[in-house]
Amino acid sequence: MPRKARIDAPGALHHIIVRGIERRRIFSDDQDRDNFVERLGDIVTETQTCCFAWALIPNHAHILLRTGQTPLATVMRRLLTGYAVSYNRRHRRHGHLFQNRYKSILCQEDTYLQELVRYIHLNPHRAKIVKTLTDSDKYPYSGHSALMGKIKRDFQNTDYVLRLFGKKVSAARKAYRGYVEKGIAQGRRPELVGGGLIRSAGGWSVIKTMRRVQDHMKSDERILGDGDFTQSVLDEAKERLEERCRLQAQGYDLEKVTIRVSSELGIDPEQVWTVGKHPITVKARSLMCYWAVRRLGFSATELSKKLGVSQPSVSISVKRGEKLAKAMQLELIKD
Repeated sequence: MPRKARIDAPGALHHIIVRGIERRRIFSDDQDRDNFVERLGDIVTETQTCCFAWALIPNHAHILLRTGQTPLATVMRRLLTGYAVSYNRRHRRHGHLFQNRYKSILCQEDTYLQELVRYIHLNPHRAKIVKTLTDSDKYPYSGHSALMGKIKRDFQNTDYVLRLFGKKVSAARKAYRGYVEKGIAQGRRPELVGGGLIRSAGGWSVIKTMRRVQDHMKSDERILGDGDFTQSVLDEAKERLEERCRLQAQGYDLEKVTIRVSSELGIDPEQVWTVGKHPITVKARSLMCYWAVRRLGFSATELSKKLGVSQPSVSISVKRGEKLAKAMQLELIKD
């Protein structure tokens, strides 16, 4: 059965689970863990991706992110590829380090953010890496210690999480810790890691008839939220997919996008692909990258190879192109 496409959009909250191949270790010692945390911090900071929670277990890791303008796939590709190369080199091993692709679950923030922060930060306790919650408070390889103020992690958005528990930091930390402590008795929470309900409920035709039900429900391995949230996410994803198919059916490819860009900016099509920092060239490439990635579905990595530039450069161009299109009120297809 073919795997389902990931669902992502700027501002989406994702619970990410990364596992070692054949359940093997992906962290052998503290040097590995420090390497992973440093890479995570650098990448989420550079891409302006919000990190709310994370925890490292010997054979897997959990991360809770809210994406910015840089797609989740780009963030995770950079993190996992860089770490795997470093790990293999250090431990003189070859081959895949991670089990298949990482798992990402798009989550309804209002309902599940606090639940997921608690669930993720209790992972070391459930794995018996730490014996008590007091040990968790100081455990350096979980975001819980940062929320408790024991270890400083500039890349982790602790202020946002703590504000959910109180206005004053000291009171918020106390309330947060009490909330985490209550979660210990809950044990594992399969409903927070995807799968199950949509099949037992009888599929989407049944779920759609339950939209008036106020109980929160989980869809499939890609979405965690109530019926209305799930429906809106799927409708938006379907709309984006249908638009890409429609554009492809109308013959829109990189060549046609290039011609469209050159027409709007009054330059030759060849200049769109010219490497350089001339203002009009930068504008043209940015607009082309924006339409190619956001409207046609090209990945930043795929486009970077065609342009002969780095993947981060393409991501920056996409952001710049989006601002340019809005400022100039440009659309890929004219009305």
